[in-house]
Amino acid sequence: MSALPSPPPRRAAGPARRSRLVAALVALGLLVSGGAFAEEGAPTLIEPPFLTGQVAIGELPPIEERLPAAPSVVQQAEPGQYGGDMVMLMASPKDTRVMTVYAYARLVAYDRDFALVPDILQSYEVEEGRIFTFHLRPGHKWSDGKPFTSEDFRYFWEDVANNPELSPAGPPVTLLVEGEAPKVEIIDETTVRYSWSKPNGNFLPALAAASPLYIYRPSAYLKKFHAAYADAEELAEKVKDAEQPSWAALHNRRDNMYRNDNPKLPTLDPWMLTTKPPSDHFVFVRNPYYYRVDSAGHQLPYIDRVIFNIVDSKIIPAKTGAGESTLQARNISFDDYTFLKEGEKSGDYRVRLWKSGLGSQVALYPNLNAKDPVWRAVMRDVRFRRALSLGIDRHEINQVIYYGLAREGANSVLPESELYENRFSAAWAAYDPDRANALLDAMGLTQRDDDGTRLLPDGRPMNLIVETAGESTEESDVLELIKDSWADLGIRLYIKPSQREVFRNRIFAGETLMSVWAGLDNGIPNIDSSPQEFAPTTQMQLQWPKWGQYVETGGDAGEPVDMPEAQRLDSLFDAWQAAGTEEERHRLWREIIGLYTDQVYVIGTVAGVPQPVVASNRLRNLPEIGIYNWDPGAQFGIYKPDTFWLASPDQQAASAAP
Repeated sequence: MSALPSPPPRRAAGPARRSRLVAALVALGLLVSGGAFAEEGAPTLIEPPFLTGQVAIGELPPIEERLPAAPSVVQQAEPGQYGGDMVMLMASPKDTRVMTVYAYARLVAYDRDFALVPDILQSYEVEEGRIFTFHLRPGHKWSDGKPFTSEDFRYFWEDVANNPELSPAGPPVTLLVEGEAPKVEIIDETTVRYSWSKPNGNFLPALAAASPLYIYRPSAYLKKFHAAYADAEELAEKVKDAEQPSWAALHNRRDNMYRNDNPKLPTLDPWMLTTKPPSDHFVFVRNPYYYRVDSAGHQLPYIDRVIFNIVDSKIIPAKTGAGESTLQARNISFDDYTFLKEGEKSGDYRVRLWKSGLGSQVALYPNLNAKDPVWRAVMRDVRFRRALSLGIDRHEINQVIYYGLAREGANSVLPESELYENRFSAAWAAYDPDRANALLDAMGLTQRDDDGTRLLPDGRPMNLIVETAGESTEESDVLELIKDSWADLGIRLYIKPSQREVFRNRIFAGETLMSVWAGLDNGIPNIDSSPQEFAPTTQMQLQWPKWGQYVETGGDAGEPVDMPEAQRLDSLFDAWQAAGTEEERHRLWREIIGLYTDQVYVIGTVAGVPQPVVASNRLRNLPEIGIYNWDPGAQFGIYKPDTFWLASPDQQAASAAP
C-alpha cells in the first residue's frame, strides 16, 4: 500500500497579474466571472421534486423567480439526480458549524486547483492589489426569499462592525491594513467596493477561508434585533423573552453565520439548518433560493437533506464501519484504515485515501504564554525547543504508526507547494539525542534527581504535561513514542486528555504548558496565500494564544508580542500584505518560513499521512483522489458537496455488476 499522489496546486494569480487580466477582460467587455446562465439557448430550469409541493400551494414561488438572473453554472460531464439524505456522524452539537465548512458558499472561493474564483459573487475586479470591486448576482436571494444586495454589506459595515455595542473592538482585524480600515462604498444595489491606501493581499484569501471573513449579514432579518431599526418596546420584549442582558447580546446571539446554530438565520448555503440546538440529530434541508445550477438546468444541491447524528467521537470509526454514515472523514484517522477497509462489503461503502495538506499530522505546541514563569522562560529559550525536536525519533513514529507512508520532518510547507525548500522541512528535525542533550546542558539544565530527570532552575523536576483534546488515539500513540525518546533527555512527558472546549480554554488562559494538535492548516501555500499562520494573528494559535488575541482584538485583550523573533514574523507578515510584486511576496514568504522553522515554534513530526474518506457506494461525484485540508480546501468544500448525488438501488446494482 502506498500513499496516493495529489496534483500540484496551481498558483492563483497575484494582485498585479490579476489586475492586468482584469483590465484585458474589461477592455473586451468581460469580467472575472463566476458564470452566467441567462443566455440565449440556455436549458429550461428544472424544479427539484422536493419543492414542487410547496410551489403548488403557493408557499414558494416557481424556480424562475427564486434563482438569480445569472446563477453560477456548474459544468460537469453528467448531471446528477435529485433526492435522498446524506448522513454524517459528528462528535458535538457545536459541529453544526461543520456544515458551513462543507457547504463552502463563499463570495470568492478556491477551485480544485486552489486558484481563487468568484462564487457567490458574479464577478470582481482588483486594482493595484488594494481596490476590490464586487459585483453581486442580480436577483440573488437569501434562504428566506429576501433580496441579497449591497444593503447587506452596508448593514454589516455601518451597523455591526462599527457599532461599539455590537463590536467593542471595532471591525475585524482582518479588514485592517496596518491599522487602516477600508473605505467601503455602496455603488449601487449589486456593486460594493472596498479600498485601502496600501495593498491588502490577505483580503480575498480571508473571504475564501474554511472559517471565512463574513462582510455581509442578512439585514432584513437582523434589523428586528437592532436598536437603530426595531421598535424599542418590541425589542425590549424580545430581549426579555430570550433572557439576554441587552439588545446587543441578543443580536450577537442571533447573528453567527459560521456557528450555524440559529435555524431562523437566513443563509446562502446549499442546505439550511432546521433543528434548534441542542440536539443529537440535526437536519439541514435544501435552500430553495440557492444560486447554483448545473448545465442541464437543475438547481443544486442534488441531495435534499444532510443529517448530522451526534455520537461520542470514540465510536465514530465503529459506526462508520457499520455503514451508518454516507460520507465520513471527520473523527476517523489513518489508524482506522485497516478496520474500515475490512468492512467495505458488509457496510456497503468504499474507503479512499486522500492526501493531507497539513504541515504536520501531529505537532507539539510549547505555550510561550504559559502562566508558570519558570516553564515559560525555559520554553522561550530556542535551545529548549530545538532540543525537544532533535529528541524525537520521527523515523520510528513513521514506521510504527504510519507503516512508513508518511514524510518525516518539521512542521513546514510540503513538497507540493511552490514555496517548498528541503532546509525548511529538515530544520532541527533529525534524530540526534546527543546534540539535544548538549543544548539542554548549555542552558544550564544540568542538575538531575535520583531518577535521572533534569531539574528546572527552581529545583522542580522537568515533568512536562502535554495536554490533548482526547479525541484521537493517534495522538496518544505518537506521544507514547515521544515519551520514551524524551526520557533519554531527562524530560518526563505526561499525557493529559480533556474535552476540547476545556482543552482550548486552558491553553488560552496559560494553564497549559504544552499541547498537541495538527500542524499548519495550509501546508501547500503559494506566494499569494496568506502567511498569517506563521505569525501571531489569532488566539487559536496554540503556541502563542495571548499574543494572537492581542493582535486579533487590536490590543484590547491578550498580551503584546515580546520576543524579537516573533515580532519579526509580525513585521514580515505586514510587509507581505503590503507587497506589490510577486518577487517581493516570494522573498518575504521564504524569510517567514525560514525564521519560523529555525525557531521551532511548533514541533512537527511527520506529514503527508493519508486521510481515509469513507463514502457510501450510492454516493456519486466524489473524487477518487483528493486533498483533505482545512484551509485552503474546507475539507470536502472545494469539491462542492452540492454536486454530490445518490444513485438509486437499481443504478447501484448496475454499477456493481461485472
